[in-house]
Formats: sequence, structure tokens, C-alpha cells
Amino acid sequence: MSNSALTEQPLAILGGPKAVPEPSDAVVDWPIITDEDRQAMLAVIDRTAMSEWDVTQQFEREWAAYNGVEHALSYPNGTQAILAALYAVGVGHGHEVIAPAYTFWASIAQLYSLGATPVFADVEPDSLCLDPGDIEHRITPRTKAIIVVHYNGHPADMDPIGAIARQHGLAVVEDVSRAQGSRYKGRMCGSLGDAAGASMMTRKAFAVGEGGMLTTNNRETFERAVAFSHPGEHADDRTLATWRDVGDAPLSGLKARLNQISAAMGRVQLQHYPQRIVEIQRAVSRFWHLLEDVPGITPHRVTGEGSDMGGWFYPIAHYDADKLGGLPVSRFIEAVVAEGAIARGGIDKPQHLEPIFNTVDIYGHGKPTRLAYADRDLRQPAGSLPVTEAVNDSVIAVPWFKHDWPQQIERQAAAYRKVARHSAQLLAG
Repeated sequence: MSNSALTEQPLAILGGPKAVPEPSDAVVDWPIITDEDRQAMLAVIDRTAMSEWDVTQQFEREWAAYNGVEHALSYPNGTQAILAALYAVGVGHGHEVIAPAYTFWASIAQLYSLGATPVFADVEPDSLCLDPGDIEHRITPRTKAIIVVHYNGHPADMDPIGAIARQHGLAVVEDVSRAQGSRYKGRMCGSLGDAAGASMMTRKAFAVGEGGMLTTNNRETFERAVAFSHPGEHADDRTLATWRDVGDAPLSGLKARLNQISAAMGRVQLQHYPQRIVEIQRAVSRFWHLLEDVPGITPHRVTGEGSDMGGWFYPIAHYDADKLGGLPVSRFIEAVVAEGAIARGGIDKPQHLEPIFNTVDIYGHGKPTRLAYADRDLRQPAGSLPVTEAVNDSVIAVPWFKHDWPQQIERQAAAYRKVARHSAQLLAG
């Protein structure tokens, strides 16, 4: 049965045939592991060099070159990389840091480890990135930095954000955990602020199993990051004399360096990543093209010369229930999944409403940690960030294709088209 004919069939959730009768995860499996990866990792294991740093430092140099930055420093995960980036740009006790509320907790919760606290700003409804227009009125004498999250591969609008930061003497820290390889006006995300941190866990757009990376163009920022969490194993020329005087211990008290098995995998993955990005973008673009005339569904993607979505981490659709008779997004997703296709709701939560930023006393201060590090109550109640709070009612995570396999992509798209075509039946049911 052709995809167009299939669209006219009854919905699977109402007893009709599935649009994707035999689902295959192969089209979305990630990362792609080959014998080249295995041999590189085994080479580290065979010489028991898992905790050395020669392979890791080579990976750092290659990652810096790929991203067009002067310095890169590896970490066991992205959370540690972002923590180090915040420390390296000077965030410390009593500081406030402006951050988007619609993101994963690991973009911001580590501020508490530095004695700082977040001030949440709203996101743009289209990009879902930090809204430049919601930053400036939140700046106070205690504000030290702005965290920018390139949401699901979509570059944030860095020009106005950077202008605000420069005007007020603030640092900009990028979270590139979902945007490795994404470009903003011709420049790589991760090279646009004062420092950046990225996760490289298994399901990220660039994956090494578990790992993270800090990038910066500022030598002093880089050296502060080395002193913060990379003890002993780096040569003296990587650390300012100021930091050599403190001894061997990392200033954070936490050793945070990428193990060489993951670094070896990272070096191989990086060799192939540019070509894999091209295929991912071609595959996801094929999916969007097939849905161009489907009401209620529009892609979350960047426009503008020189900008792109990199590895297009968890592509999402903006969903407009009004164009489908008011059909709730949850019901639309339920029907698509019944067709055998891939769909899920928003993958993040409005962080300003989460307990860790409202009620939890982490370190025994006798009050919520959000209050312990601030000179006033910075908590932001429901209703304070309306765009952020509405996101999960209007987004769908669509298939994250890793291969441009037309037949499988067409079947997935047919499921979305079929559900939209029969939305009235879902409303009646």
C-alpha cells in the first residue's frame, strides 16, 4: 500500500492498519560504533593506559581544532565541564547567573557548587533558546554571567546576548551539550562565548560513551579550568604560575578528567562526525519536507545564512492544536505511537518550578539552597515565565534519524500525516 493510500486508512488507535507495521530502531540508533572505535579503545586497555592522558590530550587538541577555538579541556561528563566553565569565568559565592528556564537541570544546577544561584529567564517561542529580550531587566549588581543553551541543536541568538553581556561586564557560558557541530552565522556553537561546556554521553549528538568538554579562546580561562579540576597530570606550561603555587590538589577538591577509553572513541568519532552530520541533516530535512503541508506541525529549525542544527539532537515539532480542532498534543502523540511511529512529548521541564530550585535544602543551611546563596528570594512561581511553561503543551519529539533511508523516513512521516488527516475522529472519540 502506498503512503498516500495508507493515509486514508482508519487510524491504528481506532482499529486501522499501522503506518509503520514493522518498526526498526536501526534508523535512529546512535552512536555508530565500528571496528575502528573498538580497536582504538582496546589499544588503550591493552597498554593499561586508561588513566593516563596522552590520548585524551590529543582528543582535546582535535576537538579544539574542529570547533575553531584555542583551547579544549576534557571531563568525565558535561555537568563537570559546565561547572568548570562557570568557575573559569569567575562565577563564585553570592553571584547570580541568568539562564533559560526551559532546559535540563545539568545546564544550571551546578551553580550551587560554586555558591551561586540561577535567575531564570524565558525562552523564545520559536527557537526555544534564551530570549535576549528577557535578560536585561534581570541584571543586578550580583549578576556575574549568562548561561546560553543551544536548545536541541538550535543556536541561540548570540549577537544580542553578547552585546548585553559586554554592556554589563558579564561572562557568557554556552551549554553545547545538544549542539555539537551546530553553527551560528558561520561560527561553531561553543566558540561564541567566554567559555562553553558540552556533554558527550551516549545519546548526545556527539557521543563518546560518557564524557564532556570545555572550550574557550581565553588562555586564562583555560588555565583556571585546569587548576580547578585537573590535578598533576598536565604539564606546567598549561597552568599559570599563580595556580602552580597552590599545590597538586585541584581547587575544586574534585578530580574531573576524561578516561582514555572514551577519549580514544572520541577521536575516532570525530573523524567521521562531519560526514554523519550531513546525513543526519539530510534525513531529518527529508522528514520535514514530507510534512510541509500537514496542518498543526512545523519544524523546530534554524534559518539564516551560515547557521545550522549540527547533529540535530532530538528534533522536535512545534504543535498547534488549534489547527487540528483543539486536539491535545498528548492525544496526537498517543495516536502516532499507535501507528508504530516514534513520537514523545517535550523532553525537558520548566526548571524554575522544580523542587531543587525552590524547596530543597541541599547543604543543611536550614533554608532552601536557592535562598541561602541570595540576598533576596529569587524563586519564580508558576505564571512568571509563560513561554517556558507552555512549551510542553506544544512540542513533539519526532524521530531523530541517523541514516537517510527514504522508505523508513516516509513511513514515519506517513504516520504523522495520517493522524493529522483524521484528527476529527480522535476528537469525536
